Amino acid sequence: MRQEFNFNNELSGKIALVTGGTKGTGKAIAERLLQAGATVIITARNKPESETDEQYFISADLSKPEGTQKVAKEILSKFGRLDILVNNLGGSETKGGGFSVLTDDEWERTIQTNLLAPVRLDREFLPHMITQKSGVIIHIASIQAKLPLHDSTLPYAAAKAGLINYSKGLSKEVSSKGIRILSVSPGWIMTESATKMMERISESSNISVEEAKQSVMKALGGIPVGRPAQPKEIAELIGFLVSPRAEYLTGTEFVIDGGTIPTI
Repeated sequence: MRQEFNFNNELSGKIALVTGGTKGTGKAIAERLLQAGATVIITARNKPESETDEQYFISADLSKPEGTQKVAKEILSKFGRLDILVNNLGGSETKGGGFSVLTDDEWERTIQTNLLAPVRLDREFLPHMITQKSGVIIHIASIQAKLPLHDSTLPYAAAKAGLINYSKGLSKEVSSKGIRILSVSPGWIMTESATKMMERISESSNISVEEAKQSVMKALGGIPVGRPAQPKEIAELIGFLVSPRAEYLTGTEFVIDGGTIPTI
């Protein structure tokens, strides 16, 4: 007999922030937390394509310290606290070509976005979580922390490796104070931007979109389940991790990659 679960309202009364929450995986996470009853705040540099009264949007560039300060000030002023912080913001805009073509500025921008932005946000909200003796912080990392793609995303991979290490260290400091710290490392996710990338590869290489997808999976060493993840699958894991059902989980990295990483 199949058991059905209804997790609506399990986050009722909780205030949650999802960075990079206007599109892709961040959007899916925000929607999942909203479905569970949380009050959801999203932040990004640009407004979501379709604004809704259900989510509170703050425009900010978190790669800069002043962006972090703006978000923290507005949330604490309007809501008084934060219970759940999902540091989802991240990405790589560095060019291909390996180590020799990457400048200090490109390294700096990537590290600011993927490592220092979550560090700064944690520093803003952790004191308040410690005072209330509760809170959950999720750091969205990447399997590239273990499987770096040296030709194109080396700074991104290095930043995410640092984020996982930082997350583990932070958990040792604050878990005894009622704060759970976790990292989640997805593999390839078929977001809208990934779909557009497949279309560009298809057009430039004169192959089908499916062949383009297979070529990317091959470059990753293969995905045993045979496909990329869907954003909602990552969001479902996050929904569990921030819920009361995961109260004993802290200081752990959760890999969700369809089996891509070939080692234990």
